[in-house]
Amino acid sequence: MQVMEAEASTSPALTEASDVLQRLAGAVRAQVIGRDDVIDLTVIALMADGHVLLEDFPGSGKTTLAKALGEAIVDDQSPTETNHAVPIAAFRRIQFTPDLLPSDVTGSPVFDTNSNSFHFRHGPIFAHVVLADEINRTSPKVQSAMLEAMGEKQVTVDNITYALDPLFFVIATQNPLDLVGTYPLPTPQLDRFLFKITMSHIDRDAELAVLDTWQQRRSPAADRVRVTRNEILAARRSIDEHVYIADGIKSTLVDISRALRADERVLQGNSTRSLVLILPALQVLAALRGRAYVNADDLDMLLPHVLAHRVELAPGVADFAKVLRDCMREPLEQLARSTLKAH
Repeated sequence: MQVMEAEASTSPALTEASDVLQRLAGAVRAQVIGRDDVIDLTVIALMADGHVLLEDFPGSGKTTLAKALGEAIVDDQSPTETNHAVPIAAFRRIQFTPDLLPSDVTGSPVFDTNSNSFHFRHGPIFAHVVLADEINRTSPKVQSAMLEAMGEKQVTVDNITYALDPLFFVIATQNPLDLVGTYPLPTPQLDRFLFKITMSHIDRDAELAVLDTWQQRRSPAADRVRVTRNEILAARRSIDEHVYIADGIKSTLVDISRALRADERVLQGNSTRSLVLILPALQVLAALRGRAYVNADDLDMLLPHVLAHRVELAPGVADFAKVLRDCMREPLEQLARSTLKAH
């Protein structure tokens, strides 16, 4: 994919935003070898204010990826910007198990004998980057608490709502092979994730590089290239304001979705929410590629990652990539023809 090697943007605001993402992706790449495509998609999701679901196997580098991303972000809020009662960590890892309770994720009221009153103890979800490890191993009740936080950027405990940081970002994982004792996420819950990324083993050269450089990559986080929280939030705003999405792009998205829903090989199509979620991701990708507008190439690259976990195929149909290509062909051709006429 290598979208981070984009040419310079014509807009100073987009150039600055692209520089922030280049530094962020570079910091993660220094710790995670052989996963450039996954890193690019993860950074795009962070900038688009989405979340990522990784299908992986043990030891594939998911924890290293999430931790490297969290440690690359410096919280530079001033005392007037932050609520000191809400501690925000750079990175937290939650290992989901069958006996986990919602309060183990969100936090819970604790009785203070000194003040003779209850106070709220914040859970591990109060972090910039949260790794929800093996999210399908916990009960639906815990999954629902996690997904409320992802969708609303808040948690509610004892009828009191606590806001999460605007930068709050979740990387959830599930093992596609070991399904014993799991609670698979239903399609409406999968819809909360912007991307679903299937990871495979890295190639031989990358695996050798991991073995050769493991000591160097253990350097303290303070010695690495880092970006600030406010730089990321400012880059989000710049991309939203300066990257244009033409009506033709939106029409193409709708037409592809309608074609998928009408295809006899599809049991359930994607939601309208998925089309809303993909728009900022397309803007981020366009900015990284040095453009102030979204084009068909951006659609072609991101749609498989956005739609694969949202579309349920009919029994006996296994090749989603082929179904999507077939449904994309005519809308993309119409987009190309309308673009040529406009010029």
